[in-house]
Amino acid sequence: MPKFAANLTMLFNELGFLDRFEAAARAGFKGVEYLFPYDFPPDALAAKLSAHGLTQVLHNLPAGDWGAGERGIAILPDRRQEFRDGVARAITYARTLGCGQVNCLAGIAPAGADPALLRRTFVENLKFAADALGAEGIRLLIEPINTRDIPGFFLTRTAEALSIIDETGSDNLFLQYDIYHMQIMEGDLARTIEQNLGRIRHIQLADNPGRHEPGTGEINYPFLFRHIDALGYDGWIGCEYKPERSTEDGLDWLRRAATDNADVAA
Repeated sequence: MPKFAANLTMLFNELGFLDRFEAAARAGFKGVEYLFPYDFPPDALAAKLSAHGLTQVLHNLPAGDWGAGERGIAILPDRRQEFRDGVARAITYARTLGCGQVNCLAGIAPAGADPALLRRTFVENLKFAADALGAEGIRLLIEPINTRDIPGFFLTRTAEALSIIDETGSDNLFLQYDIYHMQIMEGDLARTIEQNLGRIRHIQLADNPGRHEPGTGEINYPFLFRHIDALGYDGWIGCEYKPERSTEDGLDWLRRAATDNADVAA
């Protein structure tokens, strides 16, 4: 079975953030991902990883003012320098945390902006980031996101993301495939994963509707797990869902997967 990695931004959120590492390890997980590490000194996070035997699977590049509603700045022509500074900051954290890949959130398209200009800016920024991260042995990912949860988000479909990857011409830019987002935007999950497996370096999950744990909605996760495993996917699957009740109450699906000898990471 695939390796599962849950996002500590969303799981165990009844605890303070730094306490979630221990909770994840206690639940049997081997690794962690979360949106951003930047509110904490990198050494403090690295110490938590080491103390609990956890792998840092993924984090995002800085994405602007999250609290004010920004969801990435990579498409914004007037934020190029801020984007580049963010790449340098992400490298500092990824080095210390031993994190081998980071995700770039495209951002929300400003009202009335020229889509062609936004795309050119995105491609230019991705080229820069892919080169800088690649020099450090760190992969760069981009992720399509649904426009129900984030209205106006620039990158929304698998084919669009792959087209942008092709346009950069980089060999260090890959697809982060979020099952929940793509179920909403395009469906056809199993075939899309199969057709693009060579370009997917990270998968995330949640069920739909509600963005809760697998088994609470319409997605046939036992089938998808078997399918992904049969395809030979050897990356992590991030558990980026909102627990319907508490995190612990919702882990039965993961325990069932673990009976199939899954490696588990939260």
